Amino acid sequence: MIFKVYYQETKVQVPVRENTKTMYVEAETQREVRKKLQDRNYNIEFIQQLEGEHLEYEQASEYFELEQV
Repeated sequence: MIFKVYYQETKVQVPVRENTKTMYVEAETQREVRKKLQDRNYNIEFIQQLEGEHLEYEQASEYFELEQV
């Protein structure tokens, strides 16, 4: 499964929409995504599972790139 992760670059940074970054991670569960990213010290706001037409839409974006973790 592919997940879209919304995050801030540091845990001490206050979540502000304008500073939120995204990445795409392949994993079986949201828990596995968190485990893969735990060493990066990100403040993860939200993890969204992508499937079907939503996944196709995201893959068509020029910004779609699976993070290698």
